[in-house]
Amino acid sequence: MADGQARDEVVRFTSDLIRIDTTNRGGGDCRERPAAEYAAQQLAGAGLEPTLLERTPGRTNVVARIEGTDPSADALLVHGHLDVVPAEASDWSVHPFSGEVRDGVVWGRGAVDMKNMDAMILAVARSWAREGVRPRRDLVIAFTADEEASAEDGSGFLADRHPHLFEGCTEGISESGAFTFHDGAGREIYPIAAGERGTGWLKLTARGRAGHGSKVNRENAVTRLAAAIARIGEHEWPLRLTPTVTAALTELAALYGIEATLDEVDALLEKLGPAGKLVEATVRNSANPTMLDAGYKINVIPGEAVAYVDGRYLAGCEDEFRATLDALTGPDVSWEFAHREVALQAPVDSPTFAKMRTAVQEFAPEGAVVPYCMSGGTDAKQFSRLGITGYGFAPLKLPEGLDYQALFHGVDERVPVEALHFGVDVLDRFLRTA
Repeated sequence: MADGQARDEVVRFTSDLIRIDTTNRGGGDCRERPAAEYAAQQLAGAGLEPTLLERTPGRTNVVARIEGTDPSADALLVHGHLDVVPAEASDWSVHPFSGEVRDGVVWGRGAVDMKNMDAMILAVARSWAREGVRPRRDLVIAFTADEEASAEDGSGFLADRHPHLFEGCTEGISESGAFTFHDGAGREIYPIAAGERGTGWLKLTARGRAGHGSKVNRENAVTRLAAAIARIGEHEWPLRLTPTVTAALTELAALYGIEATLDEVDALLEKLGPAGKLVEATVRNSANPTMLDAGYKINVIPGEAVAYVDGRYLAGCEDEFRATLDALTGPDVSWEFAHREVALQAPVDSPTFAKMRTAVQEFAPEGAVVPYCMSGGTDAKQFSRLGITGYGFAPLKLPEGLDYQALFHGVDERVPVEALHFGVDVLDRFLRTA
């Protein structure tokens, strides 16, 4: 268990980091350097030697290493991103960059995604410095820029240009795992991420014959694009079960005393009730139209129309995803990846997963720990280029009624102080034993 000072610091660090506005609007519109300097200062206070690295001025990353006691052991990467998505202050109950602590809750953008985990990492490192603790294996701590966009200035830059800083790392942990999921029937579930769907953000382009809006036009680019978008939006993707998703379904079924009928997954998800939400988005590929851009005047038919689609695909399913998009877009619409990253899988029978499970169960003995696959993606994708297997492990004990998933990129993002205390205790225990 972390000491009392670590519990105080994790709250203060979360609040301080939220007050540093690191809004990432995409297209390079972000400046993480003040937050990076803050993190580096705290690491230096723990006797570490953080390195600050930038591909683009102001887009700063921080990397430090804690030496372990066993030089033969593989190193573990512990990483979190410093940027956050935009927040409109007028929509919030509390200003999104206030970092206010009110009624036992820390408010602000980044409270769960993911300045809370950044604060946990800092608090544990400083606690160990006070106690003289060294882990068994080397720990590489990384705070990254640009995760909320392309990661080109963050984990992608680090993996491609500074791989030596991660020498020996075979596994990593980061966001979106080991949080409390309440099933509505009094049961607490703690899902640990052992996989991510791949990212396929698509740009669709339809071309046709430009002309006057009053004339018949059978080669209207907008019409062609709209037809393709409708086909994509209405497409029913087939079931595809990866090993991680299969493990999640099997363990959840056992938890509820239900037969794991994997040949009837939709029926199984229904039987699992609310707990099925942990899995339902990861039993298929998906493609959701999100943006449209066409024309410049109401009475002019444009020669080109563009749309964007948020596509996600499961491990081993990228070829099927591509072929399906070829068929759905048809001969009059071309598509390309605006951004692409790989799908990930991590073993759920590894010693590291077992130690994460044990650490959670020590502080939440009433909870059930299960593996799951993230529907989205994290910096683990870029670090996988270095052969690092990624898990989602940012522990939080949340009260019933606080919807963790809805807080991501949502209004009134917040995290209870007690959740941060739990998180720093669990993270401390896991990293000591990892």
